[in-house]
Amino acid sequence: MNTYDVVIVGAGPGGYVAAIKAAQKGLKTAIIEKEAIGGVCLNWGCIPTKSLLKSAKVYKQFMHAKDYGIDIANNDDIKPNWKAIIKRKDRIVRRLTGGVKMLLKKNNVDIYEGFGEVKNKNEIIINDQTIKTKHIILSTGASPILPPIDGLKEAYDKGLLMTSKQLLDIEDIPKDLVIIGGGVIGLEFATIFNSFGSHVTIIEREDRILLNVDDDIRDAILKIVKKEKMNILTDSSVTKIAKNEVIYKDSKGNEQTIKTDKVLLSVGMKANTKGYESLDLKMNNNFVKTDDAMKTSLDNVYAIGDMNGKMMLAHVASHQGILAINHILGEKEVMDYKQVPSAIYSFPEIAQIGYTEKEAKEANLDYKTSTFPLQANGKALSANETDGFIKIIASKKYNEILGVHILADNASDLISEAVMTMKLEGTADEIAHAIHPHPTISEVFNEAAWGIVDKAIHI
Repeated sequence: MNTYDVVIVGAGPGGYVAAIKAAQKGLKTAIIEKEAIGGVCLNWGCIPTKSLLKSAKVYKQFMHAKDYGIDIANNDDIKPNWKAIIKRKDRIVRRLTGGVKMLLKKNNVDIYEGFGEVKNKNEIIINDQTIKTKHIILSTGASPILPPIDGLKEAYDKGLLMTSKQLLDIEDIPKDLVIIGGGVIGLEFATIFNSFGSHVTIIEREDRILLNVDDDIRDAILKIVKKEKMNILTDSSVTKIAKNEVIYKDSKGNEQTIKTDKVLLSVGMKANTKGYESLDLKMNNNFVKTDDAMKTSLDNVYAIGDMNGKMMLAHVASHQGILAINHILGEKEVMDYKQVPSAIYSFPEIAQIGYTEKEAKEANLDYKTSTFPLQANGKALSANETDGFIKIIASKKYNEILGVHILADNASDLISEAVMTMKLEGTADEIAHAIHPHPTISEVFNEAAWGIVDKAIHI
């Protein structure tokens, strides 16, 4: 019987990072994966969607070529080749997942392919083989919740209704797409298919989409997506799915019907718990309950990533994996979720870290804000990407950065400056006096920081 110091169940961005770090630290390590190395993120989430978004971006730029001084005889000749777009996506996925598998092997991590059933806190059965371990890290992710909507299961079985995983391999671009849920995943898929010509409708039961986004950013992106002719229905609840129709109650309580080719369900997640029922772990609603070190109700069992529901992002899962390994080795570390960046890959992108202004008010923080528009940035003007702005929230006393919110073409890259500044407890003064290269989009950081200190220069 093979015996390990640590066994990781699930090889997503949390699991494989934990496995590599454990092996690097000298622990005898194994990882178990029933589907594909890289998990949802590499195979059906983060990476595939970014591939499709890039194709959508290039297509849109061709359609607006004259804005850049380039003549195209007939825009009708520019057509997305969906099969080629999907092949490109699959090629990228294969390269990345193959690279992760190679890294695991190079670090002497034993890979078990198959379903891992946790027998008890020290034994796991896989492919009729039992392996023993001192520590278990569960990293099995989460799956979409299927709400009690009349006709939903039938629509799912017939292929009318899909999850994000299935929509990534759809055969053709749908003429009409209804998205149930106005969260991050919903907006990203809306961006992809709207760019390729689908008529997209988002139905959200809350009074607004993107609940965790700063209000100013949300208001700005809503104006942009409505200009792109996306249909956003808030305060609306889907009551039935029948044939090629979605029936919902609108904000006034009236029943409405939308005809559609496909429906994307994106309304919430729950932890994948199959295979470790015998552990009888304590739960926090739909997720496994853990402490600050990712430890579950059992001393030697940890749960990382989407399955603990703390912050469902790939980079959070990866860091939680490292944190769990360090804790096993006796190193103490606490994760500050207010210093975790997040991004939404719409057009333009949204990126944020720290407090929103609403949260700062609710926490009774003594704060001030500064914004700077991309329209006043030379590089953004040159690139014809002027939609958006940066917003900095800082303490009044020391100008310490409390939150940063960006709406810009490359917001997901720009946010890293805020991450490092907040990690070092930096201030707006330090950003303002840090010389930024010109011309770059990153200059908006410098300008907004001067707005906190006294006044921005170029507005």
